[in-house]
Amino acid sequence: MLKFASLALATLCSVAPPPTAFAAEGDWRGDAPGVRHHIDAADLPAPFTTKSAFNQPRIVARPENAAPRAPAGLSVALFATGLKGPRLIRVAPNGDIFVAESRAGRVRVFRPSEDGAKPDRDSLFIDGLSQPFGLAFYPPGPDPQFLYVGDTDGVVRIPYRNGDLKARGVPETLFSDLWSSGGHWTRDVVFSRDGKRMFVEANHGLGAAWDREENRADVLAFDPDGRNLQTVATGIRNCVTLGVKPADGSLWCATNERDGLGDNLPPDYVAEVRQGAFYGWPWYYIGRHEDPRHAGERPDLAANVTVQDFLIQPHSAPLQVSFYDGAMFPEFRGSAFVALHGSWNRAMRTGSKIVRLIFEDGKPTGEYEDFVTGFIVADTEVWGRPVGVAADKQGALLISEDGNNTIWRVTRH
Repeated sequence: MLKFASLALATLCSVAPPPTAFAAEGDWRGDAPGVRHHIDAADLPAPFTTKSAFNQPRIVARPENAAPRAPAGLSVALFATGLKGPRLIRVAPNGDIFVAESRAGRVRVFRPSEDGAKPDRDSLFIDGLSQPFGLAFYPPGPDPQFLYVGDTDGVVRIPYRNGDLKARGVPETLFSDLWSSGGHWTRDVVFSRDGKRMFVEANHGLGAAWDREENRADVLAFDPDGRNLQTVATGIRNCVTLGVKPADGSLWCATNERDGLGDNLPPDYVAEVRQGAFYGWPWYYIGRHEDPRHAGERPDLAANVTVQDFLIQPHSAPLQVSFYDGAMFPEFRGSAFVALHGSWNRAMRTGSKIVRLIFEDGKPTGEYEDFVTGFIVADTEVWGRPVGVAADKQGALLISEDGNNTIWRVTRH
């Protein structure tokens, strides 16, 4: 049985958390800021303990007076409305806020007001792209020269200087031959701290990242000009976003695990992407757990599967992972925030919230806690589906959601 331990953090919770030790089959009704969760890889249920569900959330208009809920002492306010499918958020060194509107094929930029509460400027930076998702400024540091954009089939770069509200040049295609896989079309891109390596995620096919499935279900590395392709890690089904931990430069990945094994299997995860590591897809999940649909196919790989650092309640669909290094919430520095979008493959709804990953002395504990909740209306209805999460120049937390197409901002009272 999956273990979900609930911890009432009296100094942080804005509402009372549910009773302790609510089970893995728990759902959104147990969510509240400050509730902690931990899943142990040794305690997973058997496959097909429950049937595989089809439970796509129905998007409804945001109810009157509905707003996300944050821990005590923090407030959440509406930052922007009227976007078209806002997805990943990244903040430029000068404080401008870039948002990928993926389905519309464009990137939007907001220049916040002096207090950061609202946009002073709202500009279409570029359009005509192919489902843009990943955004990265290069070189790292205060004076970037390019904005890199992860399209669904590759990566382009656009000349950029601090303060640009419109693209100053035609996108240069660095490569456009990466596979996309049906519904899993996202393509993130980040740089190492020293700017020497560009990391790109490649979504899954039917197998892993070799033979006929080369450059799928893996994380790749390139030189900044798109040359010198290398494979960093393999067997990652759907590494939606990448993040670089500021303290040590380690690379991390938020992954949507497989469907079809029941409500409570397997956990999604956020993990450090280690050079040469294999994470299991498609034959194994969360260590040596064999997918029964591939039983006996690759016993030689069982001992080589890396167990992930943070296991997230199954079918939560983690999207953007963002390490926090801001000034507004010093108590959260060294943490990572993750947007959980929520999935269709669970009878009892979960996800649709922002969670905080817990590190101690820089090391992952495996625990995560609910940070911003309140996007779900009922068992079948949600008004918000979080996608992006990032800190602005002041250290406030920005959250995009593509249900009602809004961006929210979390600040201290």
